[in-house]
Amino acid sequence: MSYQAPIAYARQEAPTRSFRSVEYDLLAQVTRRLRAAWSTRETDYPGLVRALADNQQVWSTLAADVALPGNGLPAVLRARLFYLYEFTAHHSSAVMNGKASVEVLADINTAVMRGLRGEGGAG
Repeated sequence: MSYQAPIAYARQEAPTRSFRSVEYDLLAQVTRRLRAAWSTRETDYPGLVRALADNQQVWSTLAADVALPGNGLPAVLRARLFYLYEFTAHHSSAVMNGKASVEVLADINTAVMRGLRGEGGAG
């Protein structure tokens, strides 16, 4: 028996996850953090700023991905997702300046999550 046999027959501890599943979980996590940080913004403003920055980082990464020439999403959906990235950047600034709430950011994330689950609402 080869020394590689135990590796080849070993049970995998975690199943391979799809990119959509990872994206969904990441959006769900930052959305929860946004809502939680909003509820404690009076006593933990730095927490709100961190949650907004994390959300913006997710959107920045998504925007970079949809801007790649090899991205397989339809052009219209890619453009809409890039627009949402721009909107989240602008709206996040308004939240930090006390002129808006995080609710629309959470709603956008939730709509994209529905799209990732195949329920529509992402585009």
